[in-house]
Amino acid sequence: MSSIISFMHRKNIVGSRVRKARKKSKVTQMELAARLQVLGIRIDRPAISKLETGSRPVTDIEVAAIAKTLKVPISWLFEEN
Repeated sequence: MSSIISFMHRKNIVGSRVRKARKKSKVTQMELAARLQVLGIRIDRPAISKLETGSRPVTDIEVAAIAKTLKVPISWLFEEN
């Protein structure tokens, strides 16, 4: 139950993992947004920033595209740090 409480203030649970994968890949938020837009995901740099901090919800389609773009398994994005 304590892990559920720790997520209550956030709007997504993948944001910190997205940031970790993005930084490991040496991709900027602007580059990630551009790559996602090529895949048809309409998202800009400020939205990536909000997603990474957990203050913006993320759709399943966005999670799949982010995983593909950053070359990480979708399941890895949902693991706890």
